[in-house]
Amino acid sequence: MADRAFRVVAELGRPETPEETAARRAADTLKHRQRQTLRNLILALGASLLIVVLIVLIVPRGGQPFARDIDVASVAAQAQAASDVPLVAPPLSAEWSANAAELRRNTNAGVTAWYVGYITPSDEYIGFYQGAQATPTWLATLVAQTTPSDTATISDVTWNVYNNRNSSRDVGNARFALATTRGTTTFVLLGTATDPEFQEIATAIGPAIQKQ
Repeated sequence: MADRAFRVVAELGRPETPEETAARRAADTLKHRQRQTLRNLILALGASLLIVVLIVLIVPRGGQPFARDIDVASVAAQAQAASDVPLVAPPLSAEWSANAAELRRNTNAGVTAWYVGYITPSDEYIGFYQGAQATPTWLATLVAQTTPSDTATISDVTWNVYNNRNSSRDVGNARFALATTRGTTTFVLLGTATDPEFQEIATAIGPAIQKQ
């Protein structure tokens, strides 16, 4: 068998020894792995940056819920099969939009409620709850354990008023709330909207409440 020819290295001016060949190949392998690691790191960083950009684009600004145009009447009709009481879908102007409409079960209070989340014309929030077989615990949870400060009659319906706008407590979305009970069903409106907006939605709900 012919003697194996060794690579002549310019820097050395002679063929490299087997030990030098092994060392060179090990160094080349290490460099290749380092380049692969760097490339993978750059790809991972690029993918992470893309995800961040997507999140920034889709997350709503200004602390407002993400606005979706839900057909509340249609969802109420579909959910009616799971409720023993007529579910209310108040008629509101096109300036109002709903970003949620569903039946919600409060396991602690044992109450299932029809819920609709509204974005008002002033870009504020009002949550509408219709709780069948509602309990005091369920209502107290919604209004942040606060007590009524007044009553108000709107469209022949008398509401308890919970005005927590100046409260030093953290009351969440229950900055202002209206609550009334007809039979075994309790209706609650709560949120951050203006008085005229609360009056508008309470007026729209009034006829349906009187039919309960």
